[in-house]
Amino acid sequence: MGKRFLGNMLIVAMLILAVTVVGAQTNVIKIATQSPLSGGMSAVGTDIKNGAQLAIEQLSGPLTKMGFKVELAPFDDQGNPDTGVANAKNIVADPSVLAIVGHYNSGVQIPSSEEYHAAGLANVSPANTNPKVTERNYVEVSRICGRDDVQGAVGAQFAKTKGIKSAYVIHDKTAYGQGIAEYFQRESKNIGIQVKGFAGTEEKANFDSILTPILASKPEVIYFGGMYDQAAVMFKQARQKGYKGMFLSDDGFDSSDASKIGGQALLDGKGTYFSTVSGPASAYPGTAKFIADFKAKFGSEPQPFAAQSYDSAALALLAIETAAKAAGNKMPTREAVTLAVRAIKAYKGITGVITFNGKGDLVKAKYFIIQVTSIDPLKWSMNKIDKVLEIEPPK
Repeated sequence: MGKRFLGNMLIVAMLILAVTVVGAQTNVIKIATQSPLSGGMSAVGTDIKNGAQLAIEQLSGPLTKMGFKVELAPFDDQGNPDTGVANAKNIVADPSVLAIVGHYNSGVQIPSSEEYHAAGLANVSPANTNPKVTERNYVEVSRICGRDDVQGAVGAQFAKTKGIKSAYVIHDKTAYGQGIAEYFQRESKNIGIQVKGFAGTEEKANFDSILTPILASKPEVIYFGGMYDQAAVMFKQARQKGYKGMFLSDDGFDSSDASKIGGQALLDGKGTYFSTVSGPASAYPGTAKFIADFKAKFGSEPQPFAAQSYDSAALALLAIETAAKAAGNKMPTREAVTLAVRAIKAYKGITGVITFNGKGDLVKAKYFIIQVTSIDPLKWSMNKIDKVLEIEPPK
């Protein structure tokens, strides 16, 4: 009789434990990130993850009080579309993931977000600028940065203000790099800058065959659409071959690692400039505490888009909280979270006031032109801000 009693008690205890474990699991909410955590773009990609992590640690209090445990689920997309899609499939298969912050590369975000769209998972992007990101009108996809069709034009208009009359345009053959290069080329022709050449390359080490026709055409500016780990190498080799003109690039160039790669070549000649939709964290009045907290936790200055990633995660947290309250403080659906993201109006983030239009673009986005003024990686965030514009997205 005693053994039977003990056996029954053991079964009851196991059932209680199982219910407790299941209950605990259902109260876990995850916010995923996707960005390059390894490879040549990992400096920026890691801080996209870190920005989201800091936001979750600092802003998940309301959800914790409801009984939820909020966790970060970071994924390394390696800047590769196939990897990003494979990760996306794993992300959407986890029902505890209620939002995704990312990516860094538009060429990775666009195919990956097809998975988010099919699963109804909210994707708040801190950095993806290709027009197609929002032109598909997916309610799941919103971004807190500007667009390449504006940024490319801004770059050309800036060149015009510097008296530039001719340009040679190079891109990296990605959705991002080629797209922004095309917008730069289009606007250059519209405003009277002669485009002496337009070409794409996947080369990352020896640019001799690319530079030969460029240098022969003697452009006043070489524009590169793409990422810093490729552009800085090409710029350095162009200087070594005697080019004295201006270098101009996009926000893909915005990384302290660019100074490590390009070195003095970035300061020589007529200098190096880049447009960006992020600007240094210090460019935003609301980021002083963020920068101090980031440095205290991670031991370094935040890379570009870290502050945008913080705001992206903050928006996701607010949307999840709003949807959970509407569900009686219970786990909300992904659909409810998605709708809550788009319903947020005039959110006072550390990078500015955030309101989305019907496509998921900001109603007004900031665009910066930055001049490289130091090749010290620790002073990258102190590069000179030459111009700041606030522009609505194209209708």
